[in-house]
Amino acid sequence: MSTFSKTIFTTLFVAAMATPAIADDETGKTAPPTPDESLPKPVSDNDTQPAVASPDVALPPGGVVEQAGVGGVVGYGRAGVLELGGSAGLMFASDYRNINISPSIGWFFADNVELSLIAGVSNIKTGDQSATVWSGLIEPSYHLPFNRTTFGFLGMGLGASYVSALGAGLAVAPRIGANFLVGRSGVLTPSLSYEYTTHDVDSVDTGDMQNTSLVSVSSALRINVGYTAMW
Repeated sequence: MSTFSKTIFTTLFVAAMATPAIADDETGKTAPPTPDESLPKPVSDNDTQPAVASPDVALPPGGVVEQAGVGGVVGYGRAGVLELGGSAGLMFASDYRNINISPSIGWFFADNVELSLIAGVSNIKTGDQSATVWSGLIEPSYHLPFNRTTFGFLGMGLGASYVSALGAGLAVAPRIGANFLVGRSGVLTPSLSYEYTTHDVDSVDTGDMQNTSLVSVSSALRINVGYTAMW
């Protein structure tokens, strides 16, 4: 190999060996390590959940909220809301008539859970017979919000009733319906209920010196439309 060829070969070999070192220096791979005290402190990437919606008012002494509804800070169904009003119903069919009026007062002792006192009077006529039913019920109910102005509810009334010609008895009245908020604090409530009432009738001598009380059961279907106001 000539002296000129050796010179060219040596030059190319030195350039090939030097190029990676230059590239590594440019990318920082061959730079000395950063001192520990200069490194940024580790930060957790577990973000905090945003706060959930909550009522902006505390229950006052006595557990009753004032000025619920539009313009206030508490909506229908919140704990402490009180509503007062009533409902009425009218049913007609062949040989059947049912007219009833039911004043009521309700109090939400927990969110969407209400306890109501319902008094009712109904006049029922079937064929040539008629009867008047008086009742007083305590009804717990759950109100499911579909949006801010519409609720569905399910309740179970328990109490006593008095039927003319049959006397007093135990009353059970399941009820289902909906609540529609109207105006600033009004609540329109269509509902369907079925009231069962048991009555003790005249005692019968069984012949063994004991009297047996017979129990009669009466029932009444009610389709009512109610209106209450929130307080």
